Amino acid sequence: MIRVLLADDQALVRAGFRALLDAQEGIEVVGEAADGAEAVRLARRFRPDVVLMDVQMPGRSGIEACTAIKAAVPSAKILMLTMSDDEGDLYEAIRSGASGYLLKDLPVDEVASSIRAVQTGQSLISPALAAKLLTEFAALAKRGESPQAAPTPRLTGREMEVLRLVARGMNNRDIARELYISENTVKNHVRNMLEKLQLHSRMEAVVYAVREKLIEIT
Repeated sequence: MIRVLLADDQALVRAGFRALLDAQEGIEVVGEAADGAEAVRLARRFRPDVVLMDVQMPGRSGIEACTAIKAAVPSAKILMLTMSDDEGDLYEAIRSGASGYLLKDLPVDEVASSIRAVQTGQSLISPALAAKLLTEFAALAKRGESPQAAPTPRLTGREMEVLRLVARGMNNRDIARELYISENTVKNHVRNMLEKLQLHSRMEAVVYAVREKLIEIT
């Protein structure tokens, strides 16, 4: 059973998502939050598997809440579902540990499948925003930000291969086929990579890697 926390400042939106998800097998809505601060409180209380959260909410925003929830419940996957197609919001959501960023105009039947996908470790970005993310990657690489004080953690050759394939948008199954290894081995490499880099999500790892010029995306 996938335990889901809903966070959106509009009661009608929350009611719609609850009705949709209550009809799904294997998904249980454990709580509803009307703002970011309440989302953090309920996440600590219910420890959900997935948080379905809006970006723009009064008081504490969804992005600020994302950071706090990942600190309090590291295992929680956060799926941003929003009307905002601003690349700045997208980038900040990824940096804050979100596993997905989808626009609210996606087909209704894709909401449940997206929740299942992020719960299994996949990263999701709305196709309409993928180009914007790549643009942000390119800008990071060109800016050549000042190096960090601490040395970059050393990734193994295999972890670098996995990182490059993650950057191409491949899921664990496709990476396993590409490298002729098991899917569990891919999961282990991804987990080790994130631990070494002290990051929360696959997408955040790619942003970090481009910023530190570990990989290039053309």
